[in-house]
Amino acid sequence: MSFVWPQYLWLLLIVPVLVAAYIAVLRRKKAALRYANVGMVKQAIGPAQRFRRHVPPLLFLLALIGALLAVARPSALVTLPTDARTVIMAMDVSLSMRATDVDPNRIIAAQNAAKHFVQDLPQDIRAGIVTFAGTALLVQPPTQNREDLVAAIDRFQLQRHTAIGSGMLVALATLFPDDGIDVEQALFGYGWGSRETARKKDDKPVKEKKPPKEVKPVPPGSHKSAAIVLLTDGRRTMGPDPMDVARMAASRGVRIFTVGFGSASGGSVDIDGMSIYMRFDEETLKQIAGLTQAEYFHAKDADSLKKVYESLNKTFALERKQTEISALFAAAAALLAVVSAVLSLLWFNRLL
Repeated sequence: MSFVWPQYLWLLLIVPVLVAAYIAVLRRKKAALRYANVGMVKQAIGPAQRFRRHVPPLLFLLALIGALLAVARPSALVTLPTDARTVIMAMDVSLSMRATDVDPNRIIAAQNAAKHFVQDLPQDIRAGIVTFAGTALLVQPPTQNREDLVAAIDRFQLQRHTAIGSGMLVALATLFPDDGIDVEQALFGYGWGSRETARKKDDKPVKEKKPPKEVKPVPPGSHKSAAIVLLTDGRRTMGPDPMDVARMAASRGVRIFTVGFGSASGGSVDIDGMSIYMRFDEETLKQIAGLTQAEYFHAKDADSLKKVYESLNKTFALERKQTEISALFAAAAALLAVVSAVLSLLWFNRLL
């Protein structure tokens, strides 16, 4: 537990002063007794009665401690429902996903795990799907309809090359459609600003694209209402640099959870009767996750990939984050103070 205003903790010095004052008052009252037989008084009161007289002051003292701690604004890591409301899955559909080192092959294992993932997401979270190989495509806009998501996953088509940065960029543009992210320029080398006048075949002017929106940078990982899950089994062969796109995501506070599928150290796999040596860029995936304040996962087979998606589901359903709990301390202090006053009135017909 930490405190937003730790400088106010010195107020707790009041507690030992009050304890000392209470003890002094008890001794003064004891000295003021003028009975012929003090033992008879103690016997009449009994041990239970002697203990009970200290309960209301003790509860009041605990209430005071709680109130003083609330003033210092305590905070702690608390598991709460996440604010993530839109998750974009960026899935690698390069030809390497046809490899049969995973039963029955990598793409089917990835599809099955992805379908379980979207079906187990909390119902209030929207999910979208982007596929990437030589380029990237939004195959399912964000939706809460799980059937549409499963159908989109079943329609995956494998293609040549691996453009990891393209998949990340299309996912980011899906989350921020009004930011003017020029996907065409990044993916195909043309777009806004590439020519002064754009015209169709019939020579009619085409409306120029709006310039990119100026984005005010925010702390990485601070945009809790959206996230990207990136899965790949290879390394970038074309397209924009993934680290450049990761910096764009970090400046918008979006986390990119990365999943490396297969062997990080590399190995030979059989694709259509040909033996091909493959490995994915684990270091880049780690850097992407680290830069965006997310996590990196390694899934070497179908079972471990399923476990990765299960852990991601828990991440989006419940999240541990630093939360101020001053209200909890204040409420506990108020409750203890009320209980202290009620017991004092019931037992001794007075307040403390």
